[in-house]
Amino acid sequence: MAAQRAPNSRLREVIESIGCTYEALAKDVRRIAAENGEIIQTNKSAISHWVNGIRQPSGRTAQYLAEALSRRSGRIVLRADIGLGTHDSNEPDEADPVLTVTNLGRADVEHHHFLAVAAFTTAGVAMPLAYDHEATARMLRVRTGTMLVGTEDVDVVRQITAAFSAADERLGGGHGLTTVTAYLADTAAPMLRGRFTAEPLRRAAFGAVAELAYLAGWKHHDLGQEGAAQRYYRVGYQLACEADPHGHAAWMMRTLAHQALSLKLPHHCIDLAEAALTQGVGHIDGQTEALLHITHARAYAATSEKSAAARALLAAEDALLRDDSPQPSYSRVSGPAAGTVASHTARTLTDLADHIGTEQQHRDALTRWDPEKYKRVHALTYADLGDSLAAQARADEAVAAWAQALMLMEGMTSDRTRKAISSLRSTLAVYQRRKVPGAAELARRAREALT
Repeated sequence: MAAQRAPNSRLREVIESIGCTYEALAKDVRRIAAENGEIIQTNKSAISHWVNGIRQPSGRTAQYLAEALSRRSGRIVLRADIGLGTHDSNEPDEADPVLTVTNLGRADVEHHHFLAVAAFTTAGVAMPLAYDHEATARMLRVRTGTMLVGTEDVDVVRQITAAFSAADERLGGGHGLTTVTAYLADTAAPMLRGRFTAEPLRRAAFGAVAELAYLAGWKHHDLGQEGAAQRYYRVGYQLACEADPHGHAAWMMRTLAHQALSLKLPHHCIDLAEAALTQGVGHIDGQTEALLHITHARAYAATSEKSAAARALLAAEDALLRDDSPQPSYSRVSGPAAGTVASHTARTLTDLADHIGTEQQHRDALTRWDPEKYKRVHALTYADLGDSLAAQARADEAVAAWAQALMLMEGMTSDRTRKAISSLRSTLAVYQRRKVPGAAELARRAREALT
């Protein structure tokens, strides 16, 4: 750790403007590091040393510090804002999304651990709000190679994406991750440097690679590797802008918002959902529009804006009823729109503490999904259904729902399913003491599943 010549006045000013203690800030930094797979020992003395210029944070700790300050202040705080660098040296160069996605794929294959513990950032959520698509598009158009790209090249990328998406739903995000990212880096992304005989084919190629990048991000998300997922989602958004700056780009903005909402970090999510609707509405079908509205509803619910959340829920229902143009492949990846709307309506109502409404929506979602094709969705929905039943003091029914969830989760490589199982254990311990039928056996199965 190199010593500084003077106190870090920028860091001191930001901390003072937020009004948090060094001890509270150190706790935030440790928690964010843990979210990203790293255990650090930052304490209030370390914060004091950084402020007074005695030492500087090492490794990725400066990133975690900036993220902690961003979350507390509700605005983006960069490392440069706190006197710890002119830019984030651990962030990829996003000026060229084709180069970025290639490097991400290679890092996944060659240095998987480094990418797996990459930091999720609040600034990353807001990236699309300030993105200059036109400047990037001009740069990409002058960087074409000699290889001629045809329709079959694009079709193969889509076929591979569809095959691994289907396997992902049955076996979890850990299945085939290296294969997906290697193909992305070695074959799919380099295709975008080629020559295209027509503009529609060029757009289709960028769209196909954007969908593959989304899949890589989704697989990392399912494994709990949120920083890596966010990087793929961001570059997926950039590629989607080249394919369709309205619908596909709006969908990727929704993806970034959803990830943040799932992590209970709603900063920028309302703005992002509104921007997605502004870009998409009038250019997309009713099914896709419904999915944008339901994200808007979740963002409002996460920030306790109940009336706005209710209006967004109604807008989603109205859009879902609209019978117009077919749903594009990029939004079909999440499954039947009606099922996704029901599932996320349930999560919205959970944030609004409407447990009866949550139960009804989860049951509706279960009828909308093919249980074989969407095995993981069914598993997680049964787990959530059990939670809503437990919140209504219906212990026997909760145990039955959770038992169904555990059965479906067998054989999956998924951090989300593991977290769902872990979350049951405290309630099951209470049920065991109360002699709820089946609770002891389910607790035993949960222990085995986690080992």
